Amino acid sequence: QPKIGFGRKKKPRHTLPNGFKKFIVSNVKDLELLLMHNRKYCAEIAHNVSAPKRRAIVERAGQLNVRVTNAASRLREEEDA
Repeated sequence: QPKIGFGRKKKPRHTLPNGFKKFIVSNVKDLELLLMHNRKYCAEIAHNVSAPKRRAIVERAGQLNVRVTNAASRLREEEDA
């Protein structure tokens, strides 16, 4: 049974160090959900999204003013090659 001292407070429980909560995004349509919540939630691109879709998601996030935590993850590999 867990002890009471090992939990976190309810308000900052799922908050990242930058103050946002994480929302997993798989396509551009998922990103549209964050349009009204871009001050509370940030997007994180799912691990199984291809590089061309990632580029489209990052571009659309810039237009919607949504922060993406892993924006440069697969885009760097193509620039090096």
